[in-house]
Amino acid sequence: MNILKCDLCPNMCGVNRTIQPGLCGVLADPRIARVGLHYYEEPIISGTKGSGTIFFSGCNMQCIFCQNYDVSWRAKGYPISVEGIIDKIKDLERLGAHNINFVTPTHYSHIVKAVLTKYKPSIPVVYNTSSYERVEILKELDGLIDIYLPDLKYFNNDLSIKLSNKKDYFEVATKALDEMYRQIGEPIIENNLMKKGMIIRHLVLPNQTDDTIKILNYVQNHFGDKVWLSLMSQYTPEGDAKNQPPFDKPLKKIEYTRVVQWAKRIGLKNCFIQSHESVGECFIPKFEGDTLY
Repeated sequence: MNILKCDLCPNMCGVNRTIQPGLCGVLADPRIARVGLHYYEEPIISGTKGSGTIFFSGCNMQCIFCQNYDVSWRAKGYPISVEGIIDKIKDLERLGAHNINFVTPTHYSHIVKAVLTKYKPSIPVVYNTSSYERVEILKELDGLIDIYLPDLKYFNNDLSIKLSNKKDYFEVATKALDEMYRQIGEPIIENNLMKKGMIIRHLVLPNQTDDTIKILNYVQNHFGDKVWLSLMSQYTPEGDAKNQPPFDKPLKKIEYTRVVQWAKRIGLKNCFIQSHESVGECFIPKFEGDTLY
């Protein structure tokens, strides 16, 4: 991990983040947007008491449809120290959080490592990522993470270029998934809560069901029932996507039905499926400060 010539993610921007922001939009010192209990993750993550989320500011992906646009693109949030993050973790533990969930941590993986080296929570640690990760950096987190919660956004790189300006997303992401699985192995679930394992998330995009079907085929053929899949219907036009058809409209119910039927047809077993009503800004976290108290 080198923040003086940043190599934390596949962008490899080489910026000295002690003095200027990288392509992720933030300096090397931690900046967070929100800390609080979150109830809208997958059921085995949120449980009944909520997932203890820590949202980092900035992002190394900057997808044009990001639901957390103010945080990922505009780096909304406030500075905090490693010790301050540890204090927040302890607050979340006291509140009864089922886990500690680092959201968008890739560009702050050096901070995650520093935090968890100093203080390992008594509850599982979740690494909630876009999967645009370097395997070499993930290896430095081996033994510190209990649950990986990665996206697998696109199969077609033409789509990843258009929506995230990443020409190599699928190749990079699938290598990252392999490393995550190597570290974690098969899922361990106790009392309807995941203690260890991996949940691959895929957000179905408008007019892109063929791409989703390729993703489903990949997950089934590559991992089978060794991981969980979360097939999300909650696409909501945000950011620049509001001006770029067909991404300026919500997902159609018929589109989500098609991919759900395909998941069943190919025999995906460990699969979370959403109701189509899980759409809209009511499911987007409000970044107006911490909700700890």
